[in-house]
Amino acid sequence: MTKFVNSKFVKKMCEITHESYAHGWDERNGGNVSLRINSTDLADFDDVKEVKKTFMLGFDASPLAKEYFLVTGTGRYFRNVVNQPTLDLGLVQITPDGQKADLLWGFEDGGKPTSEFPSHLMTHIERLKFDKTHRVVMHCHPTNVIALSFTQDLNEGHISRLLWKMQAESLVVFPEGVGLIPYMTPGTTAIGKATASKMQNFRVVMWPHHGLFGVGSDLDETFGLIETVEKAATIYSQIGAQGGEIRQSISDEQLKELATAFNVVANPAFL
Repeated sequence: MTKFVNSKFVKKMCEITHESYAHGWDERNGGNVSLRINSTDLADFDDVKEVKKTFMLGFDASPLAKEYFLVTGTGRYFRNVVNQPTLDLGLVQITPDGQKADLLWGFEDGGKPTSEFPSHLMTHIERLKFDKTHRVVMHCHPTNVIALSFTQDLNEGHISRLLWKMQAESLVVFPEGVGLIPYMTPGTTAIGKATASKMQNFRVVMWPHHGLFGVGSDLDETFGLIETVEKAATIYSQIGAQGGEIRQSISDEQLKELATAFNVVANPAFL
């Protein structure tokens, strides 16, 4: 095994993708993750100066020029990444003109970055404008969150309040709520632009009838954010399974008390 496979970043990516699959969020080849690698982190890798292949991005990613990303491959199964990271992961660098990505390691069987990579990069660009600690974009298909998009009004305030009231942790973990875009065809620059726009105000965005896009400063934080949203949606689903009657719940006043106690600011548009 090479030093790349022993890299702490590759190991963590293997762990997170496997856990995401085990949670049922990434069936077949569903889901994708990208992790921004800074220049200091490259010391964790062997020599990465040789460009093995170059991919067109299909949009201008010049704000990320020369940035490095460890990214999952298109058509790859999350359940396999832990056993074959050199095939299912790739380390790429955005070219100086922002139009392409150079492959420096990985995708050894001819693979390429996820088809959602442009959407990831658009979100990275947007988040880095006001959060310099931002490093991760994760897309997956949490079952109960997707189910909500079929049964609930597709309104950010409604969905956010519903999830906040399912458990105390929700407001603490995502006090800004959940963003929403209309249903759109995945793998397009249009859905990437719509998602990135929402990331100005939210760290997690629902793609109705499809899944979630979440962001964070590291893989654990981002996974935990999505996990908390899905846990709240699961509780709501269980309420339905138990007859659907809600006899008591967390009140608005109690949500405000939670925000004060944990020193977070609940989205004033929703509460």
